Amino acid sequence: MSYDQVKHASETIIGIKQAVKAMRAGQVTALFVAIDADNWVTDPAILLAKEIGVPVYHVDSKKELGKACGIHVGAAVVAITAM
Repeated sequence: MSYDQVKHASETIIGIKQAVKAMRAGQVTALFVAIDADNWVTDPAILLAKEIGVPVYHVDSKKELGKACGIHVGAAVVAITAM
């Protein structure tokens, strides 16, 4: 999956806590996880996504994932509500 899909998403949810909250509310259609993020940070979101059937896509860089969301810092996890 490419960063363009995050850029063109109708809504992005940035960060572990917000992504998990949105997944529990049934709002997430896909989860993007940076592979350079620490596993202890990303694992809870990945496990929940797999448990509830949300597709998980891995990208190379936290910095690039953050940039795709329009923020100036890295993002370990980004959830989207529509692709």
